[in-house]
Amino acid sequence: MELPDRTTAITAAHLSPSAMENMMNASANPNEIHQPTTPLIDRMRAAGQWNQGWDSFARLDPEWTEKFLEAGQLPVSRGLIDPKTYEFLAIAVNASCTHMYSPGVRRHTRKALQLGASPEEIMGVLECVAVLGLHSCSLGAPILLEEMARLEAEAE
Repeated sequence: MELPDRTTAITAAHLSPSAMENMMNASANPNEIHQPTTPLIDRMRAAGQWNQGWDSFARLDPEWTEKFLEAGQLPVSRGLIDPKTYEFLAIAVNASCTHMYSPGVRRHTRKALQLGASPEEIMGVLECVAVLGLHSCSLGAPILLEEMARLEAEAE
């Protein structure tokens, strides 16, 4: 991939050192590009847990992507959050009105059930996250009242 110099400089500031090295060496000899190992990404792909929307940044910087995904699992691997609770959190994030990612909801719901979660517990998670939508009313209702009052004042 050929990038103009100024774009390369901007992009380079956001890449890991090995990704930058790969980019710099790509034009010199594309057969000798060092690709970091990505065992977590490989496992996720094999298990059908990979989001294809991640392909572009994983291709540009596989090392950063691997580290990012590993960081998301640290609370469980450190024993700070049990695996079922992690799945509940993942369901909540994926089902939230700001994300609405059904493949993630499905994957984490299935995993939570496999870990012994009851349908009632999962429904409880969904009910808790549903309150995020309430903020639309918290934002909109006062504005509606203000505008109604302004229009009434203007009519007088």
